[in-house]
Amino acid sequence: MSLVSILWPMVAATSLTLGVTHLIVWWQNRDKPERLWFFFMTVATAGMAFTELRMMNAATGGEFGYALRWNHVPVLMNFFAVIGFLMVYMRAGRPWLAGLAIGTRSISTAINFLVHPNINFREITGVRQVSFLGDEVSLAIGRPNPLMVLAQFGLLLVLIFTIDVTVTVWRRGERRRALLVGGSIIFFILAGTIQAVLSHWGFVNVPAIGSVYFLGMIVVTAFDLSFEMWRAVRLAEELGESERRMTLAAEAGNLGLWIRDVPRDEIWANRQWRDLFGFAPDERLELDRVLHRLHPDDREEIERTMAAAVECGGRYDVEYRVDLPDGRIRWIASHGRIETDAKGRPLRMLGVSRDCTERRDAELETQRLRQEIAHVGRVSMMGQLASALAHEINQPLGAILRNAEAAELFLRHESPDLDEIRAILADIRRDDQRAATVIGRMRSLLKRHDLAVRPVEVDELFGEVGSLLRGDAAARQVKLELLAPHDLPPVLGDRVHLQQVLVNLILNGMDALNGAAVEDRRVSVAAQLAAGQMIEIAVSDSGPGIPTGKIASVFEPFFTTKLSGMGMGLPISQNIIEIHGGRLWAENDATGGGAVFRFTLPITNGRAAS
Repeated sequence: MSLVSILWPMVAATSLTLGVTHLIVWWQNRDKPERLWFFFMTVATAGMAFTELRMMNAATGGEFGYALRWNHVPVLMNFFAVIGFLMVYMRAGRPWLAGLAIGTRSISTAINFLVHPNINFREITGVRQVSFLGDEVSLAIGRPNPLMVLAQFGLLLVLIFTIDVTVTVWRRGERRRALLVGGSIIFFILAGTIQAVLSHWGFVNVPAIGSVYFLGMIVVTAFDLSFEMWRAVRLAEELGESERRMTLAAEAGNLGLWIRDVPRDEIWANRQWRDLFGFAPDERLELDRVLHRLHPDDREEIERTMAAAVECGGRYDVEYRVDLPDGRIRWIASHGRIETDAKGRPLRMLGVSRDCTERRDAELETQRLRQEIAHVGRVSMMGQLASALAHEINQPLGAILRNAEAAELFLRHESPDLDEIRAILADIRRDDQRAATVIGRMRSLLKRHDLAVRPVEVDELFGEVGSLLRGDAAARQVKLELLAPHDLPPVLGDRVHLQQVLVNLILNGMDALNGAAVEDRRVSVAAQLAAGQMIEIAVSDSGPGIPTGKIASVFEPFFTTKLSGMGMGLPISQNIIEIHGGRLWAENDATGGGAVFRFTLPITNGRAAS
């Protein structure tokens, strides 16, 4: 690979790396528009490097002319970016001169696309190879275009504008900035202008290397932009008094205190906070390093929470895990608020953090026990459904046996009917799949299962529950109705746990119909859209209803009205719904009689369950 093919991509990569870095800083602090202009400079310089490399590697005059024509686009973008950066960062510059420079260059760029092959040449007859950096690169052979003077005049106007800005800043007393930023831009623009003029008019055999000069300008400017780190000393001085006031209270409560200066992206924290996160007392704190210490599964959510707090202001309250350097995981609870200026722009984030690992471990253990109880509840329900499910399985198994016997009889013939045998095999396969489906649903409900919240279609949920219970309903001579509009949005929930809730409520409804007339035995399940981004599902029966004095007690553990009941089905169901972010309650149907159990679930475009 040639040196030119290495260096020019490096110019583009270096420019973009510096640009993206300052774009991120600008994104976090919109009060620094000079960093956005700096980013535009780096993008334009990378574009120039790309088109210059195309010119140096051109095999024909047409390729060279095409690359040179498009080179004017990033050059124009750089004009805009440099002038915008100087006016914002240096707080100087005559608008009329800036407009004249940009207007002149814009006109020359437009002409460049109107003439053939471009504004630099009237005609390109070919390319010739010259030695450059130990490599052979292409230069155009052709007649220069006099209109090129207009483009070069625009470059001269930018140089004059930069000199005017530098002189203004020098007179204002900011001599370091005038020399470092203004002086470097003047130097690189002047050097690039001289080289471009001499090269295009054929006085020197050097290819267009404007991106190299702009890279030098970018490096010096980036250094000056980063020079503002001295403000960290000022921040430390401002925080010193606050630290002394808060230290005593923090040490007494073992609380970690931290403050982030939002515009400067600087963080201060006390010793307790550093201990919680595993940072050394003298270790420098940066937002990226703190975020990297968070558990990967929590990092994205915390970044969104913090970004929203910075954007909107106000208080925040989050809990997350921290990966400590020794391999341990610690749960942290953080509470804080945002301080803003008179215009409502965020200035500081103040936070208090504490170790809540023991509490979270206790909650996880409680959740594990709840899941065990829920699993026991599902096993109990399967016991109630055993006879009906066995009947559902026996039907396809019996059909398989009969079809197999029929196929055996056909095969005994000297010329068996192959079409009939194929039809019998298709029936066997269909019945086998039917039996496998029933067994699969049983296994899904019986196996241990962690809560996995995902979008669930309500009509599909009703269909799966109906497939499980229709056999039992038929055996009890109960009419089971499941009604869900097809246009309902999906709910957020765990499919198996929601099946458990519905199966339990429907079984309770069918149990309440024991002793009722056959024609009056009915259990209905209906879903509808409710307020607050929720779906409401109601399970109603045509039984005698719940005694008025016992409605408040039906969700208490071990309370039951059944002779053989455990009294845990409804408490488990209520707990499952509350974990999903919904609510389960009971009431009597005032119009048609019977009990109604209603519960709500959040929809996918609403609030997810936590």
